[in-house]
Amino acid sequence: MAQLFHPAFNTIARATILGVVILSAGAGAVAWNIEKSPYMTKEGDAQPQPVPFSHQHHVGGLGIDCRYCHTSVEDSSFAGLPATKVCMTCHSQIWTNAAMLQPVRDSWRENKPMVWTRVHNLPGFVFFDHSIHVNKGIGCATCHGEVDQMPLMWKNASLQMEWCLDCHRNPENAIRPRLEVFNLHYDPRHDPAHPGATQESLGSELIQEYHVQPKELLQNCSTCHR
Repeated sequence: MAQLFHPAFNTIARATILGVVILSAGAGAVAWNIEKSPYMTKEGDAQPQPVPFSHQHHVGGLGIDCRYCHTSVEDSSFAGLPATKVCMTCHSQIWTNAAMLQPVRDSWRENKPMVWTRVHNLPGFVFFDHSIHVNKGIGCATCHGEVDQMPLMWKNASLQMEWCLDCHRNPENAIRPRLEVFNLHYDPRHDPAHPGATQESLGSELIQEYHVQPKELLQNCSTCHR
């Protein structure tokens, strides 16, 4: 029987298969990098808000503590967004005619809550409890960054699963004394209560003191996915 295909077709077939494999791998790598890029995670991207609230001014300039606005962060899974009455505690007395604060005054007068844009917004299938992290010594800045340097709020980290797992694999790099959780610039090397400590040595000590069990998340998916 006569040969149907020229022998060169074997080479062409191998090259085609190899090309498909390379293109598929390349497409996967591109998709992976896009998924991890700030374009998708919105890291460093300030979100539009009804009022251009500046943490730099309120926290860095005026020294307002995180808990003044985020009232439930120590005892609830949700840190809480400030009610209009919290804003009006000050702004019924100062900047009372500022145009940028008109939405706040309208909210107060009409008894309708402000509709803020969530910056750190996890998917609905992810459960995150602020209170357990705060009470185990995880500082606000670990996830949210140095908000006192942010004129407009942006996401400081990807908040993707890989980022969370990195912390749970090496919790000593993030844990600090509970009294320093709300200190945005805590550095154990300058802490007189722990002379000579490094973040790693102090973190390892606090893991034992606070009975931290970071491996639970790694062993049980339902810890976060409920």
